[in-house]
Amino acid sequence: MLRTLALAVLLIVTALPASAGLKEGVAAYKRGDYGTAYREFKAFAERGHAKAQFALGVMYDKGQGVQKNPREAAVWYRKAAEQGNAGAQLNLGVMYDKGRGVPHDYVLAYMWFALAADRGDKLAAKARDLVVKLMTPSQVARARGLAAKWKPSKARQAK
Repeated sequence: MLRTLALAVLLIVTALPASAGLKEGVAAYKRGDYGTAYREFKAFAERGHAKAQFALGVMYDKGQGVQKNPREAAVWYRKAAEQGNAGAQLNLGVMYDKGRGVPHDYVLAYMWFALAADRGDKLAAKARDLVVKLMTPSQVARARGLAAKWKPSKARQAK
């Protein structure tokens, strides 16, 4: 019993700095201190936190605090998207739609747009409805099948 209580306390204590650090990263990003934001987000992203992974994707996508790198942005978006982060799913869909940082692929663009739309992202729903007009019926069927089979990976969300 004492071991369980000690473990619970340890888990709570170690979780507190994680949330605080991520909040510091968000605050730094908002004030334009991209170097600090990058350092904070990178630490959490490497531990699997989807919000931090998405934030790194945005930073690489826009070249904020790092050299603009669409391939690296796609890597981080994918990590967050696979955990169910709707913003990352939308942005990854855009990258597949445009062939930026990843190969051009309407099937994967549609799949990621559809998944984000299912999470309530209205912009993703509009993007899905636009890209479907560029696809063949077999591509649409394949994309819908991929979206239907998709399951999120285990998420480690920091608040």
